[in-house]
Amino acid sequence: MSGPMDGVVVLDLSRVLAGPWAGQLLADLGARVIKIEHPGRGDDTRGWGPPWLEGVGGAERLAAYYLCANRGKQSLAVDLATEDGQALVRALADGADVVLENFKVGGLARYGLDAASLRARNPRLTVCSITGFGQDGPYAHRAGYDFMIQAMGGLMSLTGEPDGMPMKTGVAITDVMTGLYATIGVLAALHERRSSGVGRHIDVALLDVQVATLANQALNALVSGVDPERHGNAHPNIVPYQAFACADGHLVLTVGNDAQFARLADLLGHPEWAEDPAFATNAARVGNREVLVPRIAEAFLTRGRDDWLVELEARGIPAGPINTLSEVFDDPQVRHRGLYRELPSDGRRIPQVANPLRFDGESATSEAPPPALGQDSDALLAEMGLSEADIARLRRAGVVR
Repeated sequence: MSGPMDGVVVLDLSRVLAGPWAGQLLADLGARVIKIEHPGRGDDTRGWGPPWLEGVGGAERLAAYYLCANRGKQSLAVDLATEDGQALVRALADGADVVLENFKVGGLARYGLDAASLRARNPRLTVCSITGFGQDGPYAHRAGYDFMIQAMGGLMSLTGEPDGMPMKTGVAITDVMTGLYATIGVLAALHERRSSGVGRHIDVALLDVQVATLANQALNALVSGVDPERHGNAHPNIVPYQAFACADGHLVLTVGNDAQFARLADLLGHPEWAEDPAFATNAARVGNREVLVPRIAEAFLTRGRDDWLVELEARGIPAGPINTLSEVFDDPQVRHRGLYRELPSDGRRIPQVANPLRFDGESATSEAPPPALGQDSDALLAEMGLSEADIARLRRAGVVR
């Protein structure tokens, strides 16, 4: 699809989630993204099922995990451990604008495909290297996985009930955020190249991203000198800002200012709370949460969730239901915004979640489904000038698929 990055060529040598997430975002924005995969196994996530989207008429079955991060790409299956495979990728990099990779530090150097080698041949090239811990430092040699990084980077210490085990998030959020930061770095490097004429080597690490995205909690610790406690579904700096049980379910209440709290107090039948010095300001409510929150919780138990949500909405008090994912995709706002998509591929419909960016009212979501392993190899190799005989020879040798 055309888009703001139309004409930009990206080689995506990454696997799993952080790098592929960046590659998919760049594809959604209009870049041509060529996914480089091993001919035998492909991206690791091709095997990360169930659940699977079954193939039709001999088409490859696809793991749901793989489908979440590879829309809009072409797949070239090539063995980087072979000299012929290295030569092919090197030639592609000569004409590319961006390379995404998440090999261990030094892993591509033995193939002559590291950032220094590729940029020596093509100074305009930007290489974005995504690792667990960065290109230098005492942990640089280690592999990094989202779960481990959430633990090491402090996120788990903030997540979970106060008297329970520290918890990870339900989504590999550090990988996703790393993909977003990688994309920002790539866009900045491409913008700079317009004046400098040269690319950059971008070093983005999961641990760095996790620490950087601790946001207010990081500053809570740095300002106070005290490690934040876990608050479960409550907020460390705002009250009431948490989940509450109702007579038949749960809702989330997010009171962001004192005027909203006054309206809440009136709705719950206790307008005097808004005048009580113990509750009138957010700072007071934070200091007295142990007194106030049980009173609010008691009030919410008297009616059903949906009844409360109607009343809260009518009074401009921010609140929402705790939805399952099936409820999310059935939500009228989610349906209206077109966040659920289906892309046709090999006689089947591939579910997708749309890119949230819109340009002039149009969704920036590629209409090309995630590719089967090596589905574009022949076309890409022919485009590079290889003859049918050359392609057949490489396939017989196991260099490409």
